[in-house]
Amino acid sequence: MCGILAVLGCADDSQAKRVRVLELSRRLKHRGPDWSGLYQHGDFYLTHQRLAIVDPASGDQPLYNEDEKIVVTVNGEIYNHEELRKLMPKHKFRTGSDCDVIAHLYEEYGDKFLDMLDGMFSFVLLDCRDNSFLVARDAIGITSLYIGWGLDGSIWISSELKGLHDECEHFEAFPPGHLYSSKSGGLKRWYNPPWFSESIPSTPYDPLALRRAFEKAVIKRLMTDVPFGVLLSGGLDSSLVASVTSRYMAGTKAAKQWGSQLHSFCVGLEGSPDLKAAKEVADYLGTVHHEFHFTVQDGIDAIEDVIYHIETYDVTTIRASTPMFLMSRKIKSLGVKMVLSGEGADEIFGGYLYFHKAPNKEEFHRENCHKLKALHQYDCLRANKATSAWGLEARVPFLDKEFLNVAMSIDPEWKLIKPDQGRIEKWIMRRAFDDEERPYLPKHILYRQKEQFSDGVGYSWIDGLKAHAEEHVTDRMMLNADHIFPHNTPTSKEAYYYRMIFERFFPQNSARLTVPGGASVACSTPTAVLWDASWSKNLDPSGRAAIGVHNSGYEKHLANGNLTTSKITDSAPMRDGVGAPGLTIRG
Repeated sequence: MCGILAVLGCADDSQAKRVRVLELSRRLKHRGPDWSGLYQHGDFYLTHQRLAIVDPASGDQPLYNEDEKIVVTVNGEIYNHEELRKLMPKHKFRTGSDCDVIAHLYEEYGDKFLDMLDGMFSFVLLDCRDNSFLVARDAIGITSLYIGWGLDGSIWISSELKGLHDECEHFEAFPPGHLYSSKSGGLKRWYNPPWFSESIPSTPYDPLALRRAFEKAVIKRLMTDVPFGVLLSGGLDSSLVASVTSRYMAGTKAAKQWGSQLHSFCVGLEGSPDLKAAKEVADYLGTVHHEFHFTVQDGIDAIEDVIYHIETYDVTTIRASTPMFLMSRKIKSLGVKMVLSGEGADEIFGGYLYFHKAPNKEEFHRENCHKLKALHQYDCLRANKATSAWGLEARVPFLDKEFLNVAMSIDPEWKLIKPDQGRIEKWIMRRAFDDEERPYLPKHILYRQKEQFSDGVGYSWIDGLKAHAEEHVTDRMMLNADHIFPHNTPTSKEAYYYRMIFERFFPQNSARLTVPGGASVACSTPTAVLWDASWSKNLDPSGRAAIGVHNSGYEKHLANGNLTTSKITDSAPMRDGVGAPGLTIRG
């Protein structure tokens, strides 16, 4: 990930202003330690802190069109840049950078080109011919972006809050899938897939189509000119990413450049569930596995740095971000600059515990949609900023646009959790990769029970955080919490502790408004309570109190063979809910 900062129309083109803009841009240097760039056009400033992944030698930013009248600063990766270049044979590209296509696409198509981009991105584009500008963020919000307004009429854009919060009268998160145009003076949504309307899809489940779409999403994310690896917790999502990646590695350019073995990374407390499962998957796949240990005290000592970098006071996000933050530092020390990660699967397929209580497929699907629309505030934010804190880039194949189109078009009846039929959460994804002839994963890993990431790294991690907060937040402080923090009032000492740290770094009212809720977890969502009132009694965001929802069912159905399938072949896809020859539904 890179860091971008733009100041647009600030009515000050002095040297002092340029120095200040550079100073603010340096706050984002952790995101892009490889190079810095600044372009000034009157009172417009575009800056860039580069993490070089594609074309490290010549892809420094800002980037320009041929006559340098269109200037762009970009954070992201455009996976289909080679195909896009072919659409513009008359254009001359200055670099081999994937982001170089954006200025030229604007020349050809104006602001209509956004949906042509396949990737993750945030960018600011300045057209010096008329001093107009565009700002855009990717479909789901994988890359982080904020917008602010100054008293002088200026508009500020930054990859992180820390780049603009001292200078703006008001600021907020830039919404995913949106475009801001100075010509129209407002935001408009450019990403409008069919699932966004939340209408109930009816496409029959085809496991082979789902498998192929995911494999394609993983493979396109191996576009890199630097060493890379995969984050591997041993759960379904990261294990599938690792399995597909390792299969593709053999004989490819990436394999010849970086070695035929994939590197995998896992973090946890000594003896944690994730470490054990990840090692088993790594041994099965033959990856070069790196196992990082941390102690509860290591995590507690890092909390202030985590909150500064992640820019939230949300309880679950901080719990999960801390191990990822520590792991990212270790990964970067090995010389790796890009990793693939498994975020998004739970939102797409209903992987959280409370989805077991969904009353029907309509509500199940609408909740899928709601979770995806909010993902940029939680898991995407965590993955992006925890890795970017150390100049590491995380790519997330489950949030590929084309894969989303396939997965979110499936009739949600197939996503419903039905233990009596051997259908556990994310069953359609597990089923799609259950290949008897050439297994992607061992059966018990393919059907492994879900863990919250913050639990999987070691159960004493959350207990240690609670104990630490108990020592630093008194009962008297909690009594006055609603007066001290009237917005998103903390309801636990742990939440209060995080909030105090956040407010010290980001004291503005706009900053606290960028965090939705402050204790956002699957088990505490209003939808969970609507589906089953007993969820309201579970105040801990980890959801451990509800683990019995499906604990016993796993062992029973796995033992009975209900979670296995026979071979999935091209000639035997599933149609209209009926198992075709060669693809038997068991249980």
